[in-house]
Amino acid sequence: MAEKKSNKLTFAIPKDSYKHLLIGFGVVIIGFLLMMGGGSDNPEEFSREIFSFRRITLAPLFVLAGFIYIMWAIMRKPKKKEDQ
Repeated sequence: MAEKKSNKLTFAIPKDSYKHLLIGFGVVIIGFLLMMGGGSDNPEEFSREIFSFRRITLAPLFVLAGFIYIMWAIMRKPKKKEDQ
C-alpha cells in the first residue's frame, strides 16, 4: 500500500520553542540594560564608574547566556506527540 503523504505545514522552529526564544531575548535585553549608564556629564572628566563589576562582568555574562539559550531553543528537538 502507498503511504499517506502529509500535507501538513511545518515550520523550521517548533511552536514550543517560541516561549524559550522569548525568555532568551529577555535575558539578552536585561544584559544590555545592566550595561547602561556610568557616563560622566562633563566630557573633560573621566568616570571610573564605567568599570564596575556590573558593566564589565555581569552584563556580558547575561548577554552571552541569553544568546546561548536562544541557540539552544532553536536547535532543540521538539517532544514527539503520540499519534492517535
